Amino acid sequence: MDSRQEERAEEKKQWKVEVLCMRIKNMPKKSVVKKAFIKSIPILCSYLFVSMAYGMMMENVGFHWYYSLLASVTIYTGAFQFVLITFLSSGAAWLTIAVTAFLMNSRQAFYSLSFVDTFQAMGKWKLYMIHTMTDETYAVNCTLDGTDKEKKQIMLLVAFFSRCYWLVGTVVGGVIGQLLPLDLKGIDFCMTALFVIIFMEHWEQSKNHTPAMVGLVCAVFCLLLFGQNAFMLPALLLVSGILLCISGKKGEIEEGSGEK
Repeated sequence: MDSRQEERAEEKKQWKVEVLCMRIKNMPKKSVVKKAFIKSIPILCSYLFVSMAYGMMMENVGFHWYYSLLASVTIYTGAFQFVLITFLSSGAAWLTIAVTAFLMNSRQAFYSLSFVDTFQAMGKWKLYMIHTMTDETYAVNCTLDGTDKEKKQIMLLVAFFSRCYWLVGTVVGGVIGQLLPLDLKGIDFCMTALFVIIFMEHWEQSKNHTPAMVGLVCAVFCLLLFGQNAFMLPALLLVSGILLCISGKKGEIEEGSGEK
């Protein structure tokens, strides 16, 4: 009986060692971590200051840093979190908050379509990647190169780093808001500056500028037509439709040339 228990204990110990070795083997290399961090630097420069502004504004309306942190952990969508400040301070109905959140974040559905297969192949990290998908991480993911495994590791690390930046900034901003009264006017321009940097990087790396030009023209058109508070979703629908048509025609041309 004792010998059987010892054998089982030894087998269990060996199994744990094998699992540990497999996990170490699958861990990203230092070069991958470094590359992911470099890719996330533009997000760091924006997220840190914008999330600090969010924490300060939450503090100004009476919600301490731990409320800001809870919102950032569970919601994690910068644009809506700023709108949420107004809702919470004005006592808006939960239905209004829910509908607004759905409409404001509906654009994420379009982002996810680009990486459905990639996230599906990431196994247990799938839900985490979906939850941490933001405008900025999506833009960075579109610029990645390298092997399939390396790209997935960088995606995961960029998502993790970005979330850490936002959470740390939220807490720091909330604490600063308690200690120092500051004028926050204009600090949200950091987000706009970040998108400009990502757009420029994608423009330089990509040979095909058609998607960028289509997106730019559609965004300006919808902005003029619907206004700054309602142009996002129409612009995404328009861009998606045009790009799908272009992609479909391109596929038909390739099939026709292949048949010839």
